[in-house]
Amino acid sequence: MTDVEDAHPGRCLCGGVAFVVTGPLRDVINCHCHRCRRWTGHHMAATSAAVGDIEVTGDVGWFYPDEHAAYGFCADCGSSMFWQAADEPERWSICAGTLDPPTDLRTSEAWWVSEASDYHTRPDLPEHATE
Repeated sequence: MTDVEDAHPGRCLCGGVAFVVTGPLRDVINCHCHRCRRWTGHHMAATSAAVGDIEVTGDVGWFYPDEHAAYGFCADCGSSMFWQAADEPERWSICAGTLDPPTDLRTSEAWWVSEASDYHTRPDLPEHATE
């Protein structure tokens, strides 16, 4: 792994996949679309970084539900870890809960709230019905 003072380390539940982000992270965005709800079991809370700034060790599996997106997970424990849009191959979204605290991030907005589950009470964030 890279030894950088401003590095942002993270890992899956079992530790089989670990990563370090050495570049800037975007604030966290919550996504309530039906795919992210099913992928995470609630909603996706994700930051984002340039792929070139992410150093990963371990076995990341990828699931491609369609030609628009890919979801990355630990091949051992199944932890949801990454998301990548087909039209933005130079960036990965990173599940915020996989980052080691302190993250120094904040949740800035919520997307696809039109698909949020009925049990979810949303905090006071800027909301977008779709993307």
